[in-house]
Amino acid sequence: MFNLYNKYIFTPGPVKMYESTLKLGSIQTPYFRNEEFSQIVFECEKILLEILNAPKGSRVLFLTASGTAGMEASIQNLLNTEDKALVINGGGFGQRFVDICNIHNIKNYNHQINDNNLKNTEELEVYKDATALLVNAHETSVGILYDLESIGKFTKKYNILNIVDAISMFITDKLDMQEQNIDVVITSSHKGLALPPGLTMVVLSPMAIKKINPKHQLYFDFNSYIKDGERGQTPFTPAVLIILQLHDRLLNIKKEGISFHNNKARDIAEYFRKEIEKLPLEIYSNFMPNAMTTLSPLDEKSASDIVRDLERRYNCVLTPNGGELKDKVFRVSHMGDMTKEYVDILIDALYDYYKISRGE
Repeated sequence: MFNLYNKYIFTPGPVKMYESTLKLGSIQTPYFRNEEFSQIVFECEKILLEILNAPKGSRVLFLTASGTAGMEASIQNLLNTEDKALVINGGGFGQRFVDICNIHNIKNYNHQINDNNLKNTEELEVYKDATALLVNAHETSVGILYDLESIGKFTKKYNILNIVDAISMFITDKLDMQEQNIDVVITSSHKGLALPPGLTMVVLSPMAIKKINPKHQLYFDFNSYIKDGERGQTPFTPAVLIILQLHDRLLNIKKEGISFHNNKARDIAEYFRKEIEKLPLEIYSNFMPNAMTTLSPLDEKSASDIVRDLERRYNCVLTPNGGELKDKVFRVSHMGDMTKEYVDILIDALYDYYKISRGE
């Protein structure tokens, strides 16, 4: 029998959920093709657009799928074989955008970077003929938060459609569609929103809406989502309970203010990073978000072994990396219902782990 329960969760999705969210997840799923549910969807859309400072006329599409589906659906619906996509590829999720483009025969510039947040976009000038830019606002595989303001200025200068995967930084880090000149925001339920996985939201500016291709698929056709969204519904069965949980979270976020949640994640991240300074660990990236800390061992320990041992010995679940970073990097999330008291559990576990390792 697998022991999946009663763990201390420090993974960047799923994240530690709020009690009100857990309570809502236990109710009987209600019927949804009615006015009551439509009003909930309308309110979710309204609050999301407010939080993102979306341009007037923007729309939110609710997809019952993971974040990767939102990435792929955006490319399928907004780009075609006449486009040239500039992909900012700083890790595993940047590469995912490249792979999606290649699968769907979208010409793309694969701009690979290493620990560069693109505050200076001069190196992108060679791609000024691109028609779309694809970027993971926070490259979660290595912990780089890109400078969305600078990227937005670049895309505005050359009239490039700016498609931003904000899945692992929405709520915890600044995101403003008008100020950062973003045309498409992709986010999902199980990161900063601290909901179960299974719901992805794609937010489209009026410019993006005009780019939607004629219907050429069924489930992820944005035309159908736009049309059904006018009555507060989705073309197919939505993740009903997750939308109810989303509604509850958004009401709280609106009440407390988005800056409160940005600052909360920042404070937790700064607290964690300061408290582990005496450990033989170093921050992997120079451009960390509030959402997460990526760490590398300074001693002979393997990062994947540290993750395994912390779960086995202390019930603390962290996230390892794969590929060439398997033994070099592990990740700690600051998203969701985090408190300093909860984070102390991990900090104490890390200090005890290294104390035992030294034979003290």
